[in-house]
Amino acid sequence: MIWNHNKECMSRDQMHDLQGKRLQKLVKKVYHSTPFYRRKMQEMDLTPGDIRTIEDIVKLPFTTKQDLRDNYPYGMFAVPNSEIVRIHASSGTTGNPTIVGYTRNDLEIWQECMARCLAAYGLTSNDVFSISYGYGLFTGGLGAHYGAEFLGATVIPASTGNTEKHVKLIRDLGITGIASTPSYALYLAEVIEKMGIDVGELKLRTGVFGAEPWTENMRREIESRLHINAYNVYGLSEIMGPGVAYECKCKNGSHIAEDHFYPEIISPETLENLPAGQKGELVFTTLTKEGMPLLRYRTKDLCSIMEGECPCGRTNVRISRIMGRSDDMLIIRGINVFPSQVESVILDMPEFEPHYQLIVDRVNNLDTLQVLVEVRKEYLSDEISRMLALKKRLADKLKSVLTVGADVKLVEPNTIARSDGKSKRVIDKRKID
Repeated sequence: MIWNHNKECMSRDQMHDLQGKRLQKLVKKVYHSTPFYRRKMQEMDLTPGDIRTIEDIVKLPFTTKQDLRDNYPYGMFAVPNSEIVRIHASSGTTGNPTIVGYTRNDLEIWQECMARCLAAYGLTSNDVFSISYGYGLFTGGLGAHYGAEFLGATVIPASTGNTEKHVKLIRDLGITGIASTPSYALYLAEVIEKMGIDVGELKLRTGVFGAEPWTENMRREIESRLHINAYNVYGLSEIMGPGVAYECKCKNGSHIAEDHFYPEIISPETLENLPAGQKGELVFTTLTKEGMPLLRYRTKDLCSIMEGECPCGRTNVRISRIMGRSDDMLIIRGINVFPSQVESVILDMPEFEPHYQLIVDRVNNLDTLQVLVEVRKEYLSDEISRMLALKKRLADKLKSVLTVGADVKLVEPNTIARSDGKSKRVIDKRKID
């Protein structure tokens, strides 16, 4: 179902015209209301009058997460605090968190964008929808919650933790849809199996997954074990939260709510715009946000703009699946390595569970990579030769994909720690002083 046909199916010319008008209004707003942007534009000898169409966006300065931290806590707000009705904050491992403020209108736009997502997945007011993202300063829980309520669905604010109780609710309340991280969905499947519940007897049919990278192999794993259709949702707190982009039933790229968020793909090295189809860093400008509007925010997410029309009927541009992050990228002996590459290899081999961990270290000034992976119970063997052969086969496949050698360690099922939230896939010991 298309929730907002007028905006999701707008002609390209109409969309560009709307984006241009909203960009003009946005630039005037931040120039006069946000000292950070006024200073940036003055340094570039730019005035609001220089921005006339959406194509002029390339004249504007970029914004980074460090800019948000440097202006902590309220320096990026474009309205007085009396107009801010909610604050979220992204979790940061170093320095100040990034504080994001929302006006009442911002929240109304957010819930409408999230309703577009859920409708695209086939959810309706007849669904019983469980939210298993964390609630609180993280945007996932409340973002999905209010979007589902706006859609008219019955919402279960399950949050994270106490997974056995959650499984009982899924069964007893006839829950039909769930929102969580993909890694939690796999954990949920494990708990269902351990509790001896036949997943085929549950009413679950739709899963909405985001907040961490995942692959097509992981999608197939989730769909097979939970008997659902699994869809990707994309968002980030600095821009809004979940609902910035979303898959449709075609499962071929995520449509951007581009009447609110203008996307660009740039080269992380040169900062030049890249053509459609070419992988680079995703950049967003918030065209309608009031509380904390951002110009050309560098997400650090690597993807591409997808060309061609979508059979679903939506005309909004799509982005490919996130292929990693330019800042989370591991550089091992000069080679770029993404955890998603390792995951893709592991999930392509039936012998392994979809649970793994990468441990990076530096020994005698040489980077080392160890990959821990759980072997499925039916493939475990007391025969050392069989386990060594399996280990070698995985190591060879990883080497062919990563072009860097990895020390593979096979472990038993349920050995690697599980998480209710984002799974900790990488332990980089090189960062420890």
